[in-house]
Amino acid sequence: QVQLVESGGGLVQAGESLRLSCAVVGHSNSDYAMGWFRQAPGKEREFVAGIGWSADTQKYADDMKGRCTISRDNAKNTVSLQMNSLKPEDTADYYCAAVWPQRWGITTVQAMCVTPRTPYQYDYWGQGLQVTVSS
Repeated sequence: QVQLVESGGGLVQAGESLRLSCAVVGHSNSDYAMGWFRQAPGKEREFVAGIGWSADTQKYADDMKGRCTISRDNAKNTVSLQMNSLKPEDTADYYCAAVWPQRWGITTVQAMCVTPRTPYQYDYWGQGLQVTVSS
């Protein structure tokens, strides 16, 4: 049973940084793509950042470009999201999500570069972390 265990949320002031982490438990194979999403009260879940199996492929939401970096440590089976210069509008619950793209029947090269941006493309989700940025 695959589980995603998140850590690192909290309360910070505007301009400060936070590092979120997501550990993949119950699956030793690191050939997954992972994304971070967030959901503010009354809003839909939105894409924040994603990283492919190969780690060379990274994607960011427009409003997060230059303010966050997604990285992975396959030896530890974890993916981290470093967020800097946080703004009050970044306040939301943050979720990590994982998918093993090879199950889609695509080539290995394609699977290594996949970084889905929509929630329905992911199979596993973390429990969510609250991030609050005060002004």
